[in-house]
Amino acid sequence: MPLYQKAAILTIRLGILGIVFSILIGLICSFALYYQIPIVKRIVAIYIEISRNTPLLVQLFFIYYGLPKIGIPTNAEICGIAGLSFLGGSYMSEAFRSGLEAVDKVQLESAQSLGMNRFQTMRYVILPQAVSISIPAFMANVIFLLKETSVFSAVSLMDLMFTTKDLIGLYYKTTESLFLLVVFYLIILLPISIFGSLLERRVRYAGFGD
Repeated sequence: MPLYQKAAILTIRLGILGIVFSILIGLICSFALYYQIPIVKRIVAIYIEISRNTPLLVQLFFIYYGLPKIGIPTNAEICGIAGLSFLGGSYMSEAFRSGLEAVDKVQLESAQSLGMNRFQTMRYVILPQAVSISIPAFMANVIFLLKETSVFSAVSLMDLMFTTKDLIGLYYKTTESLFLLVVFYLIILLPISIFGSLLERRVRYAGFGD
């Protein structure tokens, strides 16, 4: 149990950092696509296609083994956070972009007719509705990214999956180790899933949802 507790803390810590950076990357990319910024939108589109169409394991190997070959030092934890951020940024970008584009253009024209500038329109008209619309996809991405931390064991991070495989190799207690793996992932993910459902219901009742 102490080994699983330590592994769970590492999994949560790296997962949270990866998700935070994913959100930042996703916001930047979604605004670039929404406002159709020249050149930048092409770069973002290429990034999204590469990120979404390559496995996280391949991305981790590229960062962990490839970057030092060109003189960029890294370690297992930085590799895990960078890989999760790279993958998650593309998914978050699409979730945020869909929320932004779901806001009716008539509302933007109405805001402009009331004298609002671009910043005020984004803050008071677009974002409240876009955030509400994006919440289901956002929470699904959070759960997805936390589950994807299971591949961190490939770069020797002592996460839950690495600990499970290590204990199976040492003591041959496969059933017990896999059972604890499932239990700890449920402990991490189930509260997030419940919170996401409550949050989605809350913003919908507040008048921003469907």
